[in-house]
Amino acid sequence: MTDRPKAYTVHGTCVAIAGAGVLIRGAPGAGKSDLALRLIEDGARLVADDQVRLKFDDGRIKASAPANIAGMIEVNGVGLVRLDDDSIVGEATLALVVDLVEPDEIERLPERVAETVLGVKILLLAVAPFEASAPAKLRLAAGRGPGSIMPGSKSEVS
Repeated sequence: MTDRPKAYTVHGTCVAIAGAGVLIRGAPGAGKSDLALRLIEDGARLVADDQVRLKFDDGRIKASAPANIAGMIEVNGVGLVRLDDDSIVGEATLALVVDLVEPDEIERLPERVAETVLGVKILLLAVAPFEASAPAKLRLAAGRGPGSIMPGSKSEVS
């Protein structure tokens, strides 16, 4: 029997890329919402901005938004914006955790690493959010999570 919590809320932003939940973490002002907005403009869907609810459910981690902020994203210089229904999703299975870092902190050929979230190993990636390639990097990495059909994917993070 385990004493791990079944759910908790984290500071971050979560989008679904082709159904794969991507949790973006970073300090306030680091570029979480900006990166999410660029991903949404290219077809991703917003799960939650600023606060992300993580819940253990049947061996997977489900991400969702607290009810009071569901469907909204903070756009720097514009304000709090409610997105249309086609740009949001109520819940996504977490496949990737992204930590936002400065460009000089990125390893050229990083080892594949994971973070344990509510007892489940989730692929972890460091990304510089304002690089032009950041959205493409997240789309590639999200496709290599559990259950991916992309070449070179692993069914589990080691």
